[in-house]
Amino acid sequence: MVMGVAVNWTAAALLAGAIAFYVFVYTIWLKRRTPQNIVIGGAAGAFPPMIGWAAVSGDVSLASISLFAIIFFWTPPHFWSLALYRSGDYEAAGIPMLPVVAGAEATRRQIVLYSVLMLPLCLAPWLLGAAGVLYAVGSGVLSLIFIGGALRVFTRRNDASARWMFKYSILYLFLVFALLVADRALSGVL
Repeated sequence: MVMGVAVNWTAAALLAGAIAFYVFVYTIWLKRRTPQNIVIGGAAGAFPPMIGWAAVSGDVSLASISLFAIIFFWTPPHFWSLALYRSGDYEAAGIPMLPVVAGAEATRRQIVLYSVLMLPLCLAPWLLGAAGVLYAVGSGVLSLIFIGGALRVFTRRNDASARWMFKYSILYLFLVFALLVADRALSGVL
């Protein structure tokens, strides 16, 4: 209600939807019932850019949906990398993460698939005109490194490669969104 009154109702509705999705769909329904918990539940964590966009513009655009998609498709390789080297912990806790129920090989294949999808998704803000060349080149390079990390997880099949992928995925997401900010800031200067 406060966000609706202070900012706008579009952003408030998105925020309420994200909170409800996280609590009821992800936490209560999916987390302990399906190995797809991270895929579907990733939507809750992907809402913040759309909420911020709506807070500033009052609407939801294709550009904001592309930012949602970046986080949504980033989430599985990020968490599955962690789950590969912590699968015993997830199994002991009774959480059906993909490596626990489908095995490490299936998880590695899914990490590669989602990582490859990240390249066109990260270029989408540029293709939609919401970002410039600095962002396109930077996010493209970061995405190629992301794919390389996924391929290393697939080929090396060890905890070290999964740990590296998990750590890089955190840096990757930060840098992709930092590039958006830098690109926008520098576009007014250049």
